[in-house]
Amino acid sequence: MKEKIIEIMAEVFEMPVNEFPTEITQGNIENWDSLKHLNLIVELEDAFDKSFEPEEISEMTSMDKIIEMIEK
Repeated sequence: MKEKIIEIMAEVFEMPVNEFPTEITQGNIENWDSLKHLNLIVELEDAFDKSFEPEEISEMTSMDKIIEMIEK
């Protein structure tokens, strides 16, 4: 699952997969702004056939939180 999430993030944030930091957070991805965040959520919802609540979306600012929300 983590690899799939990284692939999606690489596409949304327009970064090579091998350039992602080991701890992926909103703070260490330079172009992770509000618009890219929404794009990321849409792509994750499509890829994992999920629908996230607004409270969940606002918490999804790191790889750990994203995985946690997908596994719910």
